[in-house]
Amino acid sequence: MLRRRSGSQLWAPGAVALRCRRPQGHLGEGGRLSIKRLLVGRPLPSSEEGHQRLGKVVALAVFASDAISSTAYATEEILLVLVPLAAMAALEYLVPIAVVVVVLLAIVIFSYRQTIHAYPSGGGSYVVSRDNLGVVPSLVAGAALLVDYTLTVAVSVSAGVAAITSALPTLREERVALCLAFIVVLTAVNLRGVKESGRLFAVPTYVYILTLGSLLAVGLVRSFTGDLAPLPPNEASLDELTHGGALLTGVTAMALMRAFSSGAVALSGIEAISNGVPAFRKPESRNASTTLVWMGVILAAFFFGISVLAHRLRPTVEEGGETLLSLIGGAVFGAGSPPYFLLQAATAAILILAANTAYNAFPSLSSILARDGYLPRQLHNRGDRLVYSNGILLLAGAAALLIVAFDGITTALIPLYAVGVFTGFTLSQSGMVRHHLREREPGWKRNTVVNSVGAAATAAVLAVVVVSKFTIGAWIPAVVIPLIVLVLRAIHRHYEEVAAVLRVPEGYRPLPHTHTVVVLVGSVHQGVLAALTYARSLAPDRLLALSVVTTIEESEAITEQWARHHIDVDLELRYSPYRELTSPVLKYLDELDAAYANDIITVVVPEFVLGRWWEPFLHNQSALLLKARLLFRRNTVVTSVPFHVAGPRPESRATVGFNEPGEARRDEGAPAGPSVSEDGGRRRRLLRRRR
Repeated sequence: MLRRRSGSQLWAPGAVALRCRRPQGHLGEGGRLSIKRLLVGRPLPSSEEGHQRLGKVVALAVFASDAISSTAYATEEILLVLVPLAAMAALEYLVPIAVVVVVLLAIVIFSYRQTIHAYPSGGGSYVVSRDNLGVVPSLVAGAALLVDYTLTVAVSVSAGVAAITSALPTLREERVALCLAFIVVLTAVNLRGVKESGRLFAVPTYVYILTLGSLLAVGLVRSFTGDLAPLPPNEASLDELTHGGALLTGVTAMALMRAFSSGAVALSGIEAISNGVPAFRKPESRNASTTLVWMGVILAAFFFGISVLAHRLRPTVEEGGETLLSLIGGAVFGAGSPPYFLLQAATAAILILAANTAYNAFPSLSSILARDGYLPRQLHNRGDRLVYSNGILLLAGAAALLIVAFDGITTALIPLYAVGVFTGFTLSQSGMVRHHLREREPGWKRNTVVNSVGAAATAAVLAVVVVSKFTIGAWIPAVVIPLIVLVLRAIHRHYEEVAAVLRVPEGYRPLPHTHTVVVLVGSVHQGVLAALTYARSLAPDRLLALSVVTTIEESEAITEQWARHHIDVDLELRYSPYRELTSPVLKYLDELDAAYANDIITVVVPEFVLGRWWEPFLHNQSALLLKARLLFRRNTVVTSVPFHVAGPRPESRATVGFNEPGEARRDEGAPAGPSVSEDGGRRRRLLRRRR
């Protein structure tokens, strides 16, 4: 170890911390902000939040697109379960299953109307369960909805891409790339704000409603009048689905349960309106309730109509090939006709944009969970467009992972889907039963019956989904949801522990302490002198400089520089034969802790601020690691003093700051180094005597 009482500077030469400053100009800070504003738009003040609320027409497109879009694939999913077991005879089960699904839909719609009026602040299943069932059920509901919304994006986008590849088969090999591209577009649009994304998505939603409505009207009229004959069976597709007839064992009770649970995905997205009630214009509850009823009527009519038309036309479904809606559209409008392509385009658009429901509901739910301390606090904050930007980005990343993991195949994702949907339904309706029994508001008996029936029905469907699809994918959400609950509880426990540590007891007063400032130096340059000037302005009890050297030559060089520049600060030299920086510095700080009781140590790090993005790669970055290590050391403050190597700003050349190079800081007749007061000299003499 080398010790010196008159001078030197920290680490090995060149190992000073670096920070890159973006150059000013079209590629600098201004350019970055311009690109962001181009993509996202101008920032919105909080006072404009009320103007961002939605009317019923736009809200239907924002919150109901997920549920309405499920009509494009729900009927097909029923047939994909039954056709391999019964071939074309499976179509005889289609309409009865559709009737049961529509009855279940009506029960859930009426049940969620109660939730909207009882909880106008939003939150849906999570808030209802939290207030009425307790912490664990509410976290299960929250986790289930987070999984459901993530799957909504993955399923909607993959189904939309399937509609595109049905019309353009040459794109089937690019399925995953197309899915990811659409997720990027959806994310960018939603970052612009709820109102803008709602207006943009309203057009495709209503085009789909009109196009599908026309298909059903024309198709059913032509079919029942004898103008449209059933389609001939596609023997090749049947052979592939039945594995050459090996699977034709007949429809069992378990198969019917699986088919019903596949069709029940038509109910996905219903809870989104109850989660987003605050996004509606006033009166929020009434507008949200009306929109929910509109959505239920449209969904029931379309789902039942497609099931009836499929039963009459008898198309042969294909797994991973042409979709059922494409087959029906080709039969009714004529394959390759303009109405057919309009139907396919509208279907693709509504399916892809249906993910927008999750882009609104997932961030809102994440914000509520974060507010309650169950998710990172960053998810609670709104971005500069008054949307929960972090939640949007988190949802996009999770959905993209699902797309890649399941190769963008809708049928592979469907078994994962219904578990989260009906878990949320069941807990929400059970919570509403408790709410009515406790509050006993006007009409509480009727409402209790409605929600009790809803809870029983959705619980039964949940059991059917888990039992019938456990081995083909339903086990994944059944495992993931409890794991998410554990993560949520761990996050909450962390926040409680931090709050307990930070809480100020009655009568608490911090103990007085002394202050030691250690300036880390490598060689004498303007950045080090600026750091010493700043350290002296802190008026510490002790001001020291520390340098780590690896050779005798380095120690002699820095000692000579210290003396030549007349730096009147005690210099401590530490020898590091293995060229390590962190350990000698930490050891020295430990010695200071042992020497001075109840002392706070401030470590001052001179830091270059370079002008170009590539320049930091030309310099040693070892000081960054040291700063990171010091962050976790008790009773230690780390301060970086930036020195702008690029020179003073043009507008301030007449008054150059202490941390910028220039001649303006040098006074006539003054030494190059900073002066020291008599009081500082007395402190150094006292320090030497104590040592």
